[in-house]
Amino acid sequence: MSAYAVIESGGKQYRVAEGDIVELEKLDAEEGAVVTFDNVLASSTGDSLTLDAGTVTGEVVSQFRGPKLLSFKKKRRKGYTRRVGHRQSLTKVKITGLS
Repeated sequence: MSAYAVIESGGKQYRVAEGDIVELEKLDAEEGAVVTFDNVLASSTGDSLTLDAGTVTGEVVSQFRGPKLLSFKKKRRKGYTRRVGHRQSLTKVKITGLS
């Protein structure tokens, strides 16, 4: 089994390994900047699991917006419809190191 870590970012948990590219909620960092994730919930070296230890570093690849998601509400026989669209701002990060 290869080394991996479970990190928390933007209120969500992600299982990452070195070389992975993950899409996280928007981070305040420029493209090419190095980011450090200190909130590591678990890390594994392949044979042992360690909780609440280590850091994960990554490089920001790009800042972009996700696909448009539509929310639609309707009440039958009342003539009421409502349609709202939303696009989330995301950051693509390449994981460069686990420690």
